[in-house]
Amino acid sequence: MNIKKIIEDNRQYVKNLIKTITNTHNNEDIEQEVYIKLWKNRDKYEENGKFKSWIKTITINATKDFLKSKQNKQANMIVDDEDALKNIYDTKSHVENNIINLQTRKQIIDAIDNLPKNHREVIILYEFYNLSYDEIAKKLSCPLGTIKSRLFTAKKILANNLKNLL
Repeated sequence: MNIKKIIEDNRQYVKNLIKTITNTHNNEDIEQEVYIKLWKNRDKYEENGKFKSWIKTITINATKDFLKSKQNKQANMIVDDEDALKNIYDTKSHVENNIINLQTRKQIIDAIDNLPKNHREVIILYEFYNLSYDEIAKKLSCPLGTIKSRLFTAKKILANNLKNLL
């Protein structure tokens, strides 16, 4: 498995996925972390799944880790005095919106992480991987009715746990 070729072939896909999750353009640190994880785990890839799905999983996990990290929190707090004075009036609402968006995303990620394993698996496969009920049932070797029930319950739990966001 040639990691250079993998990076070249998937660079834009990884960038777009990270941008979608973080809602920012400057994500080189996360992107680099994704490529490091791809390289370190290249021998763990199993041929029975889609390669893009494997890359997507690594990218999502690296992005979630970054959003939770102290480094990200500290980087968001560091402000250049000159730039701050120059843009204080223009950026105040923008910064507040970014902080609110990050807090909202973190709440959603935490709520998903706190779901029971069976429900978490189904909601991630359905919402993040856009798999159909049938595809999820095959992937998890469960009856279709079980998948529908777990998805319904997961959505109900998330709605209840995130009602302050609605």
